[in-house]
Amino acid sequence: MSLRAVVFDFDGVIANSEPLHFRAFRDVLAGEGVTLAERDYYDRYLGYDDVGVFRALGLASTRIDDLVRAKATRMEALERDVSILFPGAAAAIRRLAASVPLAIASGAIGAEIRRVLRREGLAQFFAVVVSADDTSISKPAPDPYLRAVAKLDVACGGNLSARECVAIEDSHWGLESARTAGLRTVAIGHTYDVRTLQADLVLNELDRLEIGSLRSICSD
Repeated sequence: MSLRAVVFDFDGVIANSEPLHFRAFRDVLAGEGVTLAERDYYDRYLGYDDVGVFRALGLASTRIDDLVRAKATRMEALERDVSILFPGAAAAIRRLAASVPLAIASGAIGAEIRRVLRREGLAQFFAVVVSADDTSISKPAPDPYLRAVAKLDVACGGNLSARECVAIEDSHWGLESARTAGLRTVAIGHTYDVRTLQADLVLNELDRLEIGSLRSICSD
């Protein structure tokens, strides 16, 4: 097998947005009389998309659509006029895009992903963006990565196998999703201790993400 595409998670890998997601959830939930502790968010809910978080917290199904919209509005306000990229993210994206097609497979809302990519001048580097809007089941299920590989097939000239793709992830849930979908995996230690992450390659930061290393883990 050879490397033909790279699929990035978004929150926690490209965008240092999880603290903002927590604040947005916390603020919206406060209006519902629900307290969300920061430790609980990272330990229990980080792997869910927005709908999944509100469901897991036991909010009434009739309220979830309104809560998701309110959270998206709050998130946009928190992001305004600031860069939320991790150090080295833009350079890593440009570096890899010079060699292989790139995609995003994320549980974030598509409008949020595209807003950040446009603001940072990175949208043109991604052939495919799979968001929470594109799959009915979120990570750790394999659906986001399966969808990304299927959509990347055209950009890669057809007959693309998941084993020819590498996923860049920061969480246990994301790595499980990618592995189950059949992708090779790289863990980035932005969110969790790298000693707790199981992947084909584990890195502390994006500055060390190089095309040669990714090709090597696809070579067997």
